[in-house]
Amino acid sequence: MLLFFTLGLLIHFVFFASIFDIYFTSPLVHGMTPQFTPLPPPARRLVLFVADGLRADALYKLDENGNSRAPFIRNIIMHEGSWGISHTRVPTESRPGHVALIAGFYEDVSAVAKGASGDHVYTYSYDAKREDFGAQDATKLDMWVFDNVKDFFHRARNNQSLFSKINEEKIVFFLHLLGIDTNGHAHRPSSRDYKDNIKKVDDGVKEIVSMFNHFYGNDGKTTFIFTSDHGMTDWGSHGAGHPSETLTPLVTWGAGIKYPQRVLAQQFDDAFLKEWRLENWKRLDVNQADIAPLMTSLIGVPFPLNSVGILPVDYLNNTDLFKAESMFTNAVQILEQFKVKMTQKKEVTLPFLFTPFKLLSDSKQFNILRKARSYIKHRKFDKVVSLCKELIHLALKGLSYYHTYDRFFLGVNVVIGFVGWISYASLLIIKSHSNLIKGVSKEVKKPSHLLPCSFVAIGILVAFFLLIQACPWTYYVYGLLPVPIWYAVLREFQVIQDLVASVLTYPLSHFVGYLLAFTLGIEVLVLSFFYRYMLTAGLTAFAAWPFLTRLWTRAKVTSLSWTFFSLLLAVFPLMPVVGRKPDISLVMGAGLLVLLLSLCVVTSLMKRKDGFIKEELLVHLLQVLSTVLSMYVVYSTQSSLLRKQGLPLMNQIISWATLASSLVVPLLSSPVLFQRLFSILLSLMSTYLLLSTGYEALFPLVLSCLMFVWINIEQETLQQSGVCCKQKLTSIQFSYNIDITQFRQLYLDDIRRAFFLVFFLVTAFFGTGNIASINSFDLASVYCFLTVFSPFVMGALMMWKILIPFVLVMCAFEAVQLTTQLSSKSLFLIVLVISDIMALHFFFLVKDYGSWLDIGTSISHYVIVMSMTIFLVFLNGLAQLLTTKKLRLCGKPKSHFM
Repeated sequence: MLLFFTLGLLIHFVFFASIFDIYFTSPLVHGMTPQFTPLPPPARRLVLFVADGLRADALYKLDENGNSRAPFIRNIIMHEGSWGISHTRVPTESRPGHVALIAGFYEDVSAVAKGASGDHVYTYSYDAKREDFGAQDATKLDMWVFDNVKDFFHRARNNQSLFSKINEEKIVFFLHLLGIDTNGHAHRPSSRDYKDNIKKVDDGVKEIVSMFNHFYGNDGKTTFIFTSDHGMTDWGSHGAGHPSETLTPLVTWGAGIKYPQRVLAQQFDDAFLKEWRLENWKRLDVNQADIAPLMTSLIGVPFPLNSVGILPVDYLNNTDLFKAESMFTNAVQILEQFKVKMTQKKEVTLPFLFTPFKLLSDSKQFNILRKARSYIKHRKFDKVVSLCKELIHLALKGLSYYHTYDRFFLGVNVVIGFVGWISYASLLIIKSHSNLIKGVSKEVKKPSHLLPCSFVAIGILVAFFLLIQACPWTYYVYGLLPVPIWYAVLREFQVIQDLVASVLTYPLSHFVGYLLAFTLGIEVLVLSFFYRYMLTAGLTAFAAWPFLTRLWTRAKVTSLSWTFFSLLLAVFPLMPVVGRKPDISLVMGAGLLVLLLSLCVVTSLMKRKDGFIKEELLVHLLQVLSTVLSMYVVYSTQSSLLRKQGLPLMNQIISWATLASSLVVPLLSSPVLFQRLFSILLSLMSTYLLLSTGYEALFPLVLSCLMFVWINIEQETLQQSGVCCKQKLTSIQFSYNIDITQFRQLYLDDIRRAFFLVFFLVTAFFGTGNIASINSFDLASVYCFLTVFSPFVMGALMMWKILIPFVLVMCAFEAVQLTTQLSSKSLFLIVLVISDIMALHFFFLVKDYGSWLDIGTSISHYVIVMSMTIFLVFLNGLAQLLTTKKLRLCGKPKSHFM
């Protein structure tokens, strides 16, 4: 079985990684010839201001008094330059945003974690420790940039080498302003800090522009571009495709830029113009990658080789000939990528299998280019621009076609592997852990060599097919993985036959009813990823469950408790998602409830008279102290950050010590079922309080109460069916040494138990205010541990916050398995099958078209459900460790048996 789970884990890692190979691979191609406009450019130099994390509405919208937060930029819009909205793409992070702005292409999702390099780029930046979310004033990051640019030019006046270098042509000055992003994360975009930072940036830009004009003697050869790499949600995060993240400002002025155009009406689907009171100034929207070709045409450098940006000619203030030539160069540059991509795909595809992109044949390319040259010769410049745009759109479609050429092949292989794995896991459950086919089996036939030989032949054919097409090694994984999986399935042909025979003897109405109920349950789980209130509906149905069965007559108190806590938990998915304002009073309230529960447990321990009393009492008092310290740290840290005094060092030490001890202290408690589970709750709650900012602090408490009732009600259910006698929970102990002869076979009702677990795990994620998006994580959660920006540490802490409710559910699941005398392997296999069916469902829903919000959400759904499936294996092991391992404060560890 260990081998099975190890192979299963590897297979799931392959399925998890497949989404990035199928949908999100690097778009880069190599071997193109650089293209540049054969006319003198209007500018000698360009200054690019990137205000990190600045939303379009935050810049353009007037304040409550009708004044602009950025008066200098607004004056540019009205009197000197052109403006619009730059539409970014997922992932809305800094590196992909900068690459799109400067190189003109959109990186694959995985590139967000990469660094930047280049031998022709000279950088000067501050230390990463300056980006402190608890600092007194994050605007100092932007002031540092402005001050150092001024110092740089001051030094240039006294340094002949530097002076001559910055007086050369085709120079880009890139000023990355991080203060707005930092203030947005720390205080949210609606805060006074964020809005004041915009004013500071506006003042700084004004000074820098004045300094540039003065330094270069007002030669009129400098172009200025002010934009942002990404926006930010209302709760201070980014990374996904919400409009607040993808709509960024773009304001341009200076050499080669068209002056403001007054208009009477504009055609846009949104109401921004009226809201911003800019309806009379022509708005020119672009895609973020379009800014790269705009900059290249302005300073006369070759278009970036992999750029997919389309030159926004409406921004240019130049001759029609220049616009036409620039647009023609842009079209040729993108067409070059198309040709290289087509050639690469053609070389590695068998001739009879290769299907070219029919909309842009060689003859059509030649005809469009020839016609465009003819129009330029006859000075029909408008027709050149429109013809080149047509060619660009066709070339981009062709690039996408060849970029996704193998998608169908890879997708089919992954789906075949997925279905095969689900089938094999289901057959393993039926064969080894159920009574469904007992007595049906006939005489076992001698295994034939035909089946293994057939699959070996299929594997060789697949490998040969991939080899002659020079496919990447990952294609071999996706192509060959289904072969052994389906071999394992068909090896169980006898089990399949027996299963069919057994099902045929079952009443059709019952079979269809159970199938519909199972399908409905899966669909509710899938829909809960889109609509959190589906979890509320499910929990409400759970609340009514005891009354629809005979449980109500057998265990009234347990049934009422189940109903009460189910309805109480059902409230959480209806609460606001992350981004609500921090409410420390709720965190304090959760802490007080934990202390109250602890007091009850300590009181009960004091009444006991056995040898464990002192040790257990000491452990519980230690956990109570940890909870009190956590409450103090949360309160004092919040107060300190509000005063902008940063994170106190002592608070930071206590927080990390609490986190480190949270997985060790429960091992010191008694292995008696209730006491061990309560000890785990207390330890994890101390950490969870430190990571909470509002109502989610109450969630683990309510969830744990429901889990304890679940353990009781499952025991009642099993006793009702006559499978086993009821044991007192106070007499049951967790132990590694469980008598396997006490395990029973699976029954139909165990599928419901497995479904309950999956439902509670999904509730554990969405019930705490998370949404299925990368932007659902609130950095304020980790401020008790650190405030200096550290993406990997912060990400790990937020991941642990998400996993804590999962651990509580899995520990309760261990108890359910123990009290219902069920093998953890058998029930876990059912859970795995349910999770995999959900994952397959989401695999079909992944898309890379439509709105960027839809694209980002579809990726997130698949990643979350696959991560949950993979983490289940680790969480199952962690839950077993937390529930069964026993440490002692002194002396040798003592074993406990059932």
